[in-house]
Amino acid sequence: MKFYAVIDTNVIVSAMLKRNSVPWIIVNKLFDETIIPLANNEIIEEYEDVLSRKKFSFNKKDVSNFIKEFRKKAILLDRTKIDEQFVDLDDVVFYEIVITARKKSRNSYLITGNKKHFPIKSYIVTPNEMLEIIKK
Repeated sequence: MKFYAVIDTNVIVSAMLKRNSVPWIIVNKLFDETIIPLANNEIIEEYEDVLSRKKFSFNKKDVSNFIKEFRKKAILLDRTKIDEQFVDLDDVVFYEIVITARKKSRNSYLITGNKKHFPIKSYIVTPNEMLEIIKK
């Protein structure tokens, strides 16, 4: 079964910081096509910006390769404007993209390490919860 997911930046960072972690497994599911990534250019630009920060010291070639491969795999969607309030306005785009995706497929999720930053919805899941959904 195929799953569609918007991946919060914190999951990508966690995956790159710790190989063989649950976030790492989730990111690899993007590339084995178990999970089809959903995004827009704003999300991809955020990935690139955050992954390029000096504090992480990620290899520039690894970041470039990740972004290049992500772009190949991702379905780009338009945002669906919402009226909900967010503490961190940078999180809004991730939520709006999953709202757009869910209009077409109920098999669409937002995977985040910070569920408390988003409304309580069954389709907003942690990396661990997403693995459980995939296993079912």
